[in-house]
Amino acid sequence: MKVRVVLTILLIFCFVSSLAIAMQNHGDKEIKIDGGKKGTISFPHHMHQDTIKDCNVCHSIFPKAKGAIKDSIAQKKLKKKQVMNKTCLKCHRAKKKAGEDHGPTSCLACHVKE
Repeated sequence: MKVRVVLTILLIFCFVSSLAIAMQNHGDKEIKIDGGKKGTISFPHHMHQDTIKDCNVCHSIFPKAKGAIKDSIAQKKLKKKQVMNKTCLKCHRAKKKAGEDHGPTSCLACHVKE
């Protein structure tokens, strides 16, 4: 009887844990962002979700939708480079200054001409 209870609890724990992991990452794993004349940006979306753990850090600035940055710029809700300069680079540079793992700290490290 005890073995059955322990196994049931273990199965429930595994199910809940796997469900939590699956729910953690939303959207595409990798997102291609139109970077204008400097080239496309390959944005590792899930890696950022795992690192930052708060979607609102970025999505308080623009909605959770494909093409949201480009659309927001076209609608004059965002300025060009606003997200990259005030969110991405600001965070990466702060992490670098703190001696932590960080992303690229220059424009051309992300933009790739195809």
